[in-house]
Amino acid sequence: MACSKEELTQQDPTGNSKDILQENGELAGQQLVFRVGNNLKFRRLDKYLCGRFNQFSRTRLQKLIKQQGVSVNGHPAKPGHKLHPGDEIDLILPPKEVRDLIAEEDIPIDVIYEDEDMIAVNKQANLIVHPARGYKHGTLVNGLMYHFKQLSTVDEDFRPGIVHRLDKNTTGVMVVAKTDHAHWKLSRQFQERTTQKTYIAIVHGIPELTADRINQPLGVHPNVREKYAIRHDGKESITFYEVLEEFRGYALVKLSPKTGRTHQLRVHMAYLKHPIVADDMYGGKVVYPWQIEDKPSAPQEPLMDRVALHAWKLEIDHPTTKKRLTLEAPLPPDIQTFLDNLRKFRTNK
Repeated sequence: MACSKEELTQQDPTGNSKDILQENGELAGQQLVFRVGNNLKFRRLDKYLCGRFNQFSRTRLQKLIKQQGVSVNGHPAKPGHKLHPGDEIDLILPPKEVRDLIAEEDIPIDVIYEDEDMIAVNKQANLIVHPARGYKHGTLVNGLMYHFKQLSTVDEDFRPGIVHRLDKNTTGVMVVAKTDHAHWKLSRQFQERTTQKTYIAIVHGIPELTADRINQPLGVHPNVREKYAIRHDGKESITFYEVLEEFRGYALVKLSPKTGRTHQLRVHMAYLKHPIVADDMYGGKVVYPWQIEDKPSAPQEPLMDRVALHAWKLEIDHPTTKKRLTLEAPLPPDIQTFLDNLRKFRTNK
C-alpha cells in the first residue's frame, strides 16, 4: 500500500518538510514526521502504524515503539497509546530485513486441501513452522517454497504464506495463504475467533469431570523465558475439553480452544494436573512400552517421546467463496500406535 499524500512528510537536510509519495519499501530506514488525519480508523498507535506501513509486521513495529523509536507530540509512546486527529508522530522506520530463504526439496508437505487461494497441510512432528532465531533452514516455510510457486507476502520476508502456527512438536491442520488477499481474510478469522479449532491429546491421569471449561489467563512465565504460566495479570485464555476415552493412568481428550494463546492447551491441561504425555516442559512424561504393559523396566524405544497433541480439525471460511470448510488431519502414526497400546493393555474394566 502506498502512503497517502495527506500530512505525511519527511525531514530533509535543511529542516524543511516535503511530501512523500514513495512506496513503503523506499521509506525503510528514513526519518518521518507526520500528523494524524481526521479519518482515524485505528486509534492504537501500533495498529495505526501497521495500517500506514504494511511492509512491516505489527510485532516489528511494536518492538520499534517499545525501544522508544516512536514519539507522539514529542514524547516516546507505548504501543497502546491512543491517537487523536492532529497528533504529530516522529519515527525512523526500521530497515526492511533481508533474509535469504532457501527452498528445500527434502521437507515433505502433506497437502489436505489446495486451490488458487490457499493450502491446508498436515504438519508433521519435529518441524518448526518458519525461520526464527537459530533456525534458518529445515522449516515448513522452506518446504513450502519448494513445492509451491506462489505464497502470500504480507507477513515479512521470512514467513511467506504463514497465517497461524503450531508448536514444533504439534502435528495437524495448518492453513497457508497463496495470495495477500487470502492472507488478510484468513488471518482476520483467527483474530476475530470465528474459526473452530479441535485438537486431540493424550494426557496423564483421568480428569475428574468428563467435560468442562478452563478459564485461566496466561502470561509469560516469570522465571523461564520460553514457558508460559497461569497469571492473574495475563491475557484471557479459555479452553473447552471433553474426555473421549479413559484408560488406567491415561485419557484421550478433545480440546477446543476459544482463544489462541501460545502453549494454551499445554498449560491448561497442566493446570488441571493432567499434563499432556511427553510434554516435559509442563510436567508430561515420556512413555515406554514396558510401562504400558506393566512390566519391569527395559531398554526400549519410547512409545511417545514428543508432546501427544494433534490439531485434528479446523473449520474456517474460504477467503473468496466464504464457504465454510472443515479441514481434518488423521492421527499421526506415533499417537495412533500409543492409543492402540492403551486400548490393548490399559483398558478400564
